[in-house]
Amino acid sequence: MMRTGGILKLVVLLGVIFLAAFLAFQLLELNTDFNLSRVLVKSEIMEVATKPVRYKCGLYKPCPEHHFSFKMVSGAASIVGPKICLEDEILMSGVRNNVGRGLNIALVNGNTGKLIKTDSFDLWSGDVNPLIQFLKTIEDGTIVMIATFDDSSTKLNAEARKLISTLGSSYINSLSFRDNWVFVGGKGIKTKSPFEQYIKNNAETNKYEGWPEVLEMEGCIPRKQD
Repeated sequence: MMRTGGILKLVVLLGVIFLAAFLAFQLLELNTDFNLSRVLVKSEIMEVATKPVRYKCGLYKPCPEHHFSFKMVSGAASIVGPKICLEDEILMSGVRNNVGRGLNIALVNGNTGKLIKTDSFDLWSGDVNPLIQFLKTIEDGTIVMIATFDDSSTKLNAEARKLISTLGSSYINSLSFRDNWVFVGGKGIKTKSPFEQYIKNNAETNKYEGWPEVLEMEGCIPRKQD
């Protein structure tokens, strides 16, 4: 009888031990899950807080109302073509296969921001006359975006330079062999454009052996108001 009572007590004791262990394990598991979830949430919050917000065309701040976001990159030596982005749309690039040596030009409706057409003009071995005719057909109120690639000046004559100057360029008359240049102007503009960058081909300062460094320009183009 005493043996049976001892076995019963042992069974009860073992049951209590197993129950306590089970409860402790459950509590530990619950606490681990809770702490893990806190760590994950905190990590996500920190990632969101440290990751820069990307706006149209990769700008770090949004443009005001009634403005178009843009970013332009000139060609890199004779290897990588230029890139023109407007309102998060790539208008011209090597990936789009619509850029070439010389001047690369995108025409955009100044009121709607819609692309009108693009073209590239080889001014090393090509003819300048197609460029002149192209420039003469641009209508008032059109945004004109231009980026160079490789050489863009060898065949550039006085007439072509004058037509581009009327679009608001300050540097077109300085553009020489293998210089880099990016520009945003407009047909009918009354002043010089604030959107222009120019760097001269100089053997002593060139980033690439025979070409200057790549130019990048971004900003907000005012929408044409009727």
